[in-house]
Amino acid sequence: MANSFIGRDMAVDLGTANTLVYVRGRGVMLDEPSVVAMHAQTREILAVGTDAKRMIGRTPEGITAIRPLRDGVIADFDATEQMLRHFIAQVHRRRYFAKPRLVICVPSGVTPVEQRAVKEAGYQAGARRVYIIEEPMAAAIGAGLPVHEATGNMVVDIGGGTTEVAVISLGGLVTTLSVRTAGDELDQAIIAWMKKEHSLMLGDGTAEEVKVTLGSAYPLAQELTAEIRGRDMVSGLPRTVPVSSLEIRKAIEEQLHTIIDAVRTTLDQTPPELAGDIMDRGIVLTGGGALLRGLDERLRHETGMPVHVAQDPLSSVVLGSGKCVEEFEALQQVLVSETYRRGA
Repeated sequence: MANSFIGRDMAVDLGTANTLVYVRGRGVMLDEPSVVAMHAQTREILAVGTDAKRMIGRTPEGITAIRPLRDGVIADFDATEQMLRHFIAQVHRRRYFAKPRLVICVPSGVTPVEQRAVKEAGYQAGARRVYIIEEPMAAAIGAGLPVHEATGNMVVDIGGGTTEVAVISLGGLVTTLSVRTAGDELDQAIIAWMKKEHSLMLGDGTAEEVKVTLGSAYPLAQELTAEIRGRDMVSGLPRTVPVSSLEIRKAIEEQLHTIIDAVRTTLDQTPPELAGDIMDRGIVLTGGGALLRGLDERLRHETGMPVHVAQDPLSSVVLGSGKCVEEFEALQQVLVSETYRRGA
């Protein structure tokens, strides 16, 4: 473990919504949806990533487009392994390459069995050695927080499947909470709202677009409106309805409340000295959910703490993991080492 990483080694943010790959010395080389399209019967892989995402909700009988990770953990092991193998090969663009060492991110709340499945997928995909880093730690490093100092840093990482809340000090997670309410749950809440209030069926992709276009966590100075197209539940025909940002805010209120509660609970469990540090330094938001309009303002209002959005919230986790392969000696204490190897 002491010898340094070689150039082909990489860090992987294996996310529910997107997978990002960082290659040592080259930076982020891949950012694609975590989606696999396959034959339902033979399970032969037809497409991975962006090409597969386009197929969601549009596949004929016999072909299925799936997201192999749910709530931040592996739901379909074979599909995850194939996807990881495909992305590693895509980054190398060579038929033969040295087996890389991988640093893979996992949510802080995963069970040992779920963590083992991630490592196994890494080995199956061709890794020589797999290291695990917990997402809030990776997010904090990627956001530029001084994780090794004796001061409290709080990070809230809102991804697709999970929201990770953590207080970090001296290179370790002091208090953590992982809730399986994040971007995907917001999409599902929008689908349920449109069905109930407008008798309109939306696909996952459309719901995500609505969230990005109209979603907000706090009243806006100028509320937004947009025409939303879906399928009428009565006639079965396409229909368009006008929807406002105020309405979408109501639709996702319950899920937002869960995320805010997780932040409050973590603050309640934080030692007083570290809570004082957080009051000075503030809470840092990372992940795709950090881009939701007014979320920083809402958290500021609800907790009384300063809240900042990371400079590049979508890439914080992969950049933090990438820093571990770039500065392995300095940052190895934040990794969860694993000696297990296939066939060993």
